[in-house]
Amino acid sequence: MPTTSKILKIKEIFSKLQTSKIDNIHKIINGIGKLKPKVNMMTKGPSRKQMIIPMSNKNKVKFMESSSKYIANLNRALKNIKSDVIANFVCIDQSGITIVTNKVATPLDLQTIKRYIKNANQINLDNIKTPQLS
Repeated sequence: MPTTSKILKIKEIFSKLQTSKIDNIHKIINGIGKLKPKVNMMTKGPSRKQMIIPMSNKNKVKFMESSSKYIANLNRALKNIKSDVIANFVCIDQSGITIVTNKVATPLDLQTIKRYIKNANQINLDNIKTPQLS
């Protein structure tokens, strides 16, 4: 719960703002109501060899700029969990990026790929949605 003294201090500094705006400022300062960014990932096709990761156009471009590095690191992460799945290539489509693999991905493979995408340095997680399979 917000303390009255902190809210009154904000009201003093920003005397012309509405009460709702002051409450929003207090929430921002204290980090209240922040949502954790999540990755939305789906599989596609009869063999489920394609994973679609919806993301914004900026993220798609940033990801594709370093896609060869990402594919190599992604394959290394899959190898570390002793998976037979290998990411062959990444392509852009209208909803995000599509990762094509050599075999059907297991839930552990999907989790590993999701974790890797979330931890990629150049990706802005604010524009990536919640995980789900089609």
